[in-house]
Amino acid sequence: MPELSRKSSARQVTVDAEAADRRLDNFLLTELKGLPRTRVYRLIRKGEVRVNKGRARPAYKLALGDVVRIPPLHAPAADGSSGPPADATRSRWVLQHIVYEDEAHLVLDKPAGLAVHGGSGVRLGAIELLRAARPDCRYLELVHRLDRDTSGCLLFAKKRSALRRLHEQMRAGSIDKRYQALLLGPWSGGARDVRLALAVQHRQNGERHVRVASDGKAAHTRFMPLEVFPASVLCEAKLFTGRTHQIRVHAEGIGHPVAGDTRYGDQAPPPAGLDRLFLHAHRLEWRHPVTDEAVTVEAPLPRPLAGVLATLRAAAAG
Repeated sequence: MPELSRKSSARQVTVDAEAADRRLDNFLLTELKGLPRTRVYRLIRKGEVRVNKGRARPAYKLALGDVVRIPPLHAPAADGSSGPPADATRSRWVLQHIVYEDEAHLVLDKPAGLAVHGGSGVRLGAIELLRAARPDCRYLELVHRLDRDTSGCLLFAKKRSALRRLHEQMRAGSIDKRYQALLLGPWSGGARDVRLALAVQHRQNGERHVRVASDGKAAHTRFMPLEVFPASVLCEAKLFTGRTHQIRVHAEGIGHPVAGDTRYGDQAPPPAGLDRLFLHAHRLEWRHPVTDEAVTVEAPLPRPLAGVLATLRAAAAG
């Protein structure tokens, strides 16, 4: 990853068409790849960052031709207590999980346990690691999000114009997102469409918890059984809306919680060998933001989850 010099000089960066309309804080996170989000906000708050020679708020929308002053920065301490949070080893590691890339965007097969971005007690996430590992990408932003405990396809835009077009597809519901989930409990019948409104509540520790609520936001998930076992079922889950923890709360709402989910529902003992949430974003399909051609990317089920299925199949065969 790029290292900061021992004492860099202040930089004057002129906002181009690709950076126009971006928030100041997001622009700085791209320009200062790997710098902790908290330090970026501190630079803005202290007035060390200037826009057109004046102070600006983190949410300020940059305009074409704005001049942003980025202050001198010091290299990180030897013990890693300051400066960029991602080391070269972790940066190279995250590059091994890229499953698709072109000039407009890329898809990461995100491992379970890796947050999509830093914050709320998480020092760094997938976006910070990628920015540190890919200094050649001036622009790199999340198109959507995955829960920290969920693995699989995570889409990033490499151009502002691509992000806008992909977000238009997200709002129109034309990005097809499919997950594989092992649900607990005997399953009968075929596919089930779950339409339960969801509301987000904040706990005292700042964590978000979602519940079924009549006054919540509309949410729709379709669960399609792929393999039925005596006490569980492997389903493909298709999202028609994108609410926080939607699959997990909908699964618990119909009495079939996701295996390994310690947050929602009363859990029966997990299947043998399962030590994580059995939820994997295995497929994404969308229209290319430049060519408008259909793009489909798949991420295979992680080996630990595939091993759990193998054990269930062996037990069922008896």
